[in-house]
Amino acid sequence: MRCFDQHSIQKRVLHRVKKLKITDFLESAVRQKKLITGSYIHKNGVRMSDRNIMVSKCCEKPVEDQDSEIVERKGWGHPDSVADGIAESISRELSKMYLKRYGRILHHNTDEVEIVGGQSKPRFKGGTVLEPVYILLSGRATTKIGEERLPYRSVAVKAAKDYLKNFKYLDVEEDAIVDCRIGQGSVDLRSLYDTQRRLANDTSFGVSYAPLSDTERITLETEKYINGDLKRIMKGIGYDVKVMSLRRKNKINVTVAVAMIGKEIEDMDHYINLVNELKEKVLDNAVKLTDREVSVEVNTADDYENEVIYLTVTGLSMENGDDGSVGRGNRVNGLITPNRPMSLEAAAGKNPVIHVGKLYNIIANKIANEIVKNSGNDVLEVHVRILSQIGKPIDQPQIASIELIPANGADLEKIKRDAESIANNWLENIEKVTKMVIDEEVTVF
Repeated sequence: MRCFDQHSIQKRVLHRVKKLKITDFLESAVRQKKLITGSYIHKNGVRMSDRNIMVSKCCEKPVEDQDSEIVERKGWGHPDSVADGIAESISRELSKMYLKRYGRILHHNTDEVEIVGGQSKPRFKGGTVLEPVYILLSGRATTKIGEERLPYRSVAVKAAKDYLKNFKYLDVEEDAIVDCRIGQGSVDLRSLYDTQRRLANDTSFGVSYAPLSDTERITLETEKYINGDLKRIMKGIGYDVKVMSLRRKNKINVTVAVAMIGKEIEDMDHYINLVNELKEKVLDNAVKLTDREVSVEVNTADDYENEVIYLTVTGLSMENGDDGSVGRGNRVNGLITPNRPMSLEAAAGKNPVIHVGKLYNIIANKIANEIVKNSGNDVLEVHVRILSQIGKPIDQPQIASIELIPANGADLEKIKRDAESIANNWLENIEKVTKMVIDEEVTVF
């Protein structure tokens, strides 16, 4: 970044302000020396250097050039994803309640949801849930303002049950027990929770990367395809879908586990035909996403001779002993990627105002994808890591590290400048992420 004396900076900025006919307010602010740092005008007077953005060239081999790659996605009916979904729904509804009553989102973290599997007896043309699924809602929230007690438990339980209603074969009142044990947050953490100051409530980091590899895209889109278009045309497909993909050199094998719904299946022959049809359709869709060789296997644990198959009553494995927890499944980009940089932070259910475990993972993903998109084909891969420090402004991390793998012949210095600008813009406007979360414009699992 070029350096100028203060008088020179003022003249340059004022000239640009007048030339672009920007408002008198900006001109006044520049004269008061509130917004001048180098050749940039910054919101709230924060310099780009205060955001500790570091952009460098990465010397790692791009994942597409590595010999092998493993990618996993737990579908939205997997117990871990159900826990994530419930936690996020509760946080969102509490946020809406706080906004309606007080005009701001108060302290809460509802990222501690546990699912204890029930017991069921599935069969063709029907089946019975013998013991309900137990769902424990825990975490912390602002439960009282002055002498006014807030209906946080009612809001949390309703949010959880409304989310469970997405699974139409689950009788929410009969097949699930929702137990709310959300308590009051600690005094120290609540004192940090000031939406005007926006100070980090933890020392934590967010991580992401871009673009998705062929294997990652196939894994992500396969689950969405099964739980989307296929479900609408193939009765009998359940909600609990897990996709695990392995690439060896240029061959990708996709293993899919899909809970089948007994009520919609006549007999064993019908089940086998449904599995085979599903396999064909998934393969047809996957080959559209890559030039590599693809193979697909579905419900590989089935043993037709002994009639051991993946049959359920509700389309959810949690009906019969499968447990789930927040943060044990997909990362913010919807995948589990051992070949990539990842954070183990559970984003779902964390408050969307100052919890960097949520915000930094979201903006790291946004920054990475925007860098790749803006570069054309000049960036093969980008890794973003952002670290906070508790009690410090969330728009000024300890470091925002961006590592780039440029294409041959790319202008690295231009890419670096663009990457720094993109990261600065997201950090400068980090409050927008809060609204994106409340409006469900971003997903966290």
